[in-house]
Amino acid sequence: MAESMLGLKRSHRCAEVVNAPLESEVTVMGWVQKNRNKGGIIFCDLRDRSGILQIIFEEDECGSEVFNKAMKLKQEFCIAVTGLLKKRSGAFNESLETGELEVRATGLRILSESETPPFHIEEDSKTKEELRLKYRFLDLRRPDLQRNLMVRSKVATTTRNFLAENGFLEIETPTLIKSSPEGARDYLVPSRVYPGSFYALPQSPQLFKQLLMVSGYDRYFQLARCYRDEDLRADRQPEFTQIDMELSFVDVDDVLDVNERLLQRLFKDVLNVDVKLPIQRMTWQEAMDRFGSDKPDLRFGMELKDVSSVVANSEFAVFKNALAAGGSVRGINATGQAGMPRKKIDALVEFVKSYRAKGLAYMAIEADGNIKSSFAKFMTEAEIEGLKAAMDAKPGDMLFFAADTNKVVWDTLGALRVELASQLGLLKKDDYRFLWVTEFPLLEWSEEENRFKAMHHPFTAPMDEDWQYIDSDPGRVRAKAYDIVLNGTEIGGGSVRIHQGDVQAKMFDVLGLSKEVAQERFGYLLDAFKYGVPPHAGLAYGLDRVVMLMVEADSIRDVIAFPKVKDASDLMTNAPDRVDDAQLKELGLIIKSEQ
Repeated sequence: MAESMLGLKRSHRCAEVVNAPLESEVTVMGWVQKNRNKGGIIFCDLRDRSGILQIIFEEDECGSEVFNKAMKLKQEFCIAVTGLLKKRSGAFNESLETGELEVRATGLRILSESETPPFHIEEDSKTKEELRLKYRFLDLRRPDLQRNLMVRSKVATTTRNFLAENGFLEIETPTLIKSSPEGARDYLVPSRVYPGSFYALPQSPQLFKQLLMVSGYDRYFQLARCYRDEDLRADRQPEFTQIDMELSFVDVDDVLDVNERLLQRLFKDVLNVDVKLPIQRMTWQEAMDRFGSDKPDLRFGMELKDVSSVVANSEFAVFKNALAAGGSVRGINATGQAGMPRKKIDALVEFVKSYRAKGLAYMAIEADGNIKSSFAKFMTEAEIEGLKAAMDAKPGDMLFFAADTNKVVWDTLGALRVELASQLGLLKKDDYRFLWVTEFPLLEWSEEENRFKAMHHPFTAPMDEDWQYIDSDPGRVRAKAYDIVLNGTEIGGGSVRIHQGDVQAKMFDVLGLSKEVAQERFGYLLDAFKYGVPPHAGLAYGLDRVVMLMVEADSIRDVIAFPKVKDASDLMTNAPDRVDDAQLKELGLIIKSEQ
């Protein structure tokens, strides 16, 4: 039977007793991790969010009533214990912060009992994720998840403090907004007051934060909830949180400077990791040429090398055809991997097919200098030597080559180098390598829609010196856009915004948006831009991604209290779910039959 806390007050969390004097009376409360009756003495591990503390019940010290009650304790009972703090009489437990201490109980209250949980509450649980997410309220008792959420809380608090110190105002923007379909699908909310009309949940506060700059607030930020109806991956959720900011009267360097200092503060205060400033910068073109990715992982080498000129006259059809079609031939050097078994090579060939590669050419340079290759018989000796020189190859190295359009080659080798690094154990999670990627293309060509689309969004400013090419060669125009990358993951991005009306009108024109469509979608922003727009720029971080990397988790689900699974459902609450007919009638909605 559950007992009351009446007259009892917790003196310490479990791990906080390390700060209490020995022989002092303490009162601790939490959940039973395990309970072991050794005959005349009961060892109980008590757990709360701070850690685990050993409690000793001995009948001579606590009395028969308390001892008999302690015998009934089971996993996850919620209890309160009063007793004397002492040095452990037995062996110390070096894995616990309280490993040299124990509480000799004098009092016990069972605040509530627990059914046998569906899985054991422990760190790094091997229980299937589906079961853990169904009982997420229990899963969240795990010490590793609790540490993750405490780090997340500290990141949020530190961010708020730093930005406030640097003149930013925290301002909330609406959650129910007008739909403006660009990029991912909107989540729509039907209006009861206006039947047939819908709000959208914001994919980001983009337009509102620009309006705040028009309104003169100068420096804005918020920890903004955002919603995107898109296919999910390990680092995506349908609802997520951004550290969102916008600044007036600034250019690229100003935004990068304040954010470098924010990152430096976050990693020092939260992880005690020193981030050296300035953070390295690399243009988008250099990143693609060297790493095949606009979010390169700098923790290891295996950089791409363009060998198109070396094989320009090759008779190898794969190389020849790719170059004839205007593509390129590039390679990476897997140092010391010449002995890679054929089965593993075949698996890598299958791996790259998901990046639209038709295949993967390879050349192993054995220790004695012999060549084992899938294509050497089509090459001259001079071409093979040229390839080895271009790839900085030595005996024992394995070379991989891709030949296709630049995009396919970049995607293929960019993914392959990361896959190989993973297999070779080169991706150390506590090696934090930051990079700014700058000067993105303003536009990218969509084969499906046969038109240019904005690589970021239609309010991104072009680089001044490139604007002259907007009519003659739109793909040549670079943007004042920048991403912050950490260990191969884009954790944030932003841009300088267009603040000139004629440039914005031209941008809409290039994107195929008529004046009427632009006015319909973004009218309130365009109207505001008639009234004195300051030059402004911004950036947004994915808070979940940042915390995921800081705590070395593999999924953002491990840093979100109540996440969704890959089909965007919540296994605990069973959302989304049907609603009753009366609710639908109020909204003027009819659900079509699933015939």
